[in-house]
Amino acid sequence: MSGAHWVPVFLEALAAERGAAQNTLAAYQRDLDHAATWLASEGSDLASADQARIEAYLVHCDAQGLSRATRARRLSALKQLYRFAFEEGLRSDNPALQIAGPGRDKRLPKTLTVDEVDLLLDAAGGHGRTPEDRARNACLMQVLYATGMRVSELVSLPASAARGDPRMLLIRGKGGKERMVPLSPPAREALATWLACRDAMDTAARTAGKPVPAHLFPSRGKAGHLTRHAFYMLIKEFAVEAGVSPEKVTPHTLRHAFATHLLANGADLRAIQTLLGHADVATTEIYTHVLEERLRDLVLDHHPLARDGQD
Repeated sequence: MSGAHWVPVFLEALAAERGAAQNTLAAYQRDLDHAATWLASEGSDLASADQARIEAYLVHCDAQGLSRATRARRLSALKQLYRFAFEEGLRSDNPALQIAGPGRDKRLPKTLTVDEVDLLLDAAGGHGRTPEDRARNACLMQVLYATGMRVSELVSLPASAARGDPRMLLIRGKGGKERMVPLSPPAREALATWLACRDAMDTAARTAGKPVPAHLFPSRGKAGHLTRHAFYMLIKEFAVEAGVSPEKVTPHTLRHAFATHLLANGADLRAIQTLLGHADVATTEIYTHVLEERLRDLVLDHHPLARDGQD
């Protein structure tokens, strides 16, 4: 099998054996296509490249000004491809096995204060041309902040998951893994209001002989539900109305705020790991550093001796 055919076979295996999501597969495709294009320009390909050639590709990525995170991700994609090729007998060696990665920049996730989140929640409840739009927007934000779920998990929620005034929501996360997350009283109230609107819309659809959408936040698009991009644009509008800098507000920022605020109020790190759906607690531990940095800034900004030292 030629190197040109390795990538689709590798991606098919990822999807079948690991349940990799389409976004994950697309990211692998882009990274491996980039490497294959550069190798072709050097008279090589994925099938014949040796360790020196792959290292030269990484040097090229560095020279192009790509971040450490991007270079680490591309090397990871190549390492996984060559491990697959070796295990499947497509190559007798693994040329990427001994290559050390550049590591990742240790950047703390951006988060929001409780006051900023409150402003965003209020803005969402008043944003929209119709009562239905405003009810949906309030529900989106309240449920997102109450659960800390990923935006892809939020927009693709089935309507059936929210029926019966639930105290908990069942979420299907990465790799098809399921977890339960609790709903706060404001989130349950917003959810009930939106479901009442949905029921009226569903009744009108049935009367008109139209199908009833299956998703909690339906859309006329191909996916059948509100897209991640559409919600991303919505949350920026909420930020403008709330007087919060749009640059620091994304759906993922609300996920970070959820975790940081729980930790600040004494929640156990393992519990937060479970709620976020992290496979490894090391991923969740980043929030302890966020909290430490915020506490340090709090002291530097407000302690009288710290202020004296700055004068």
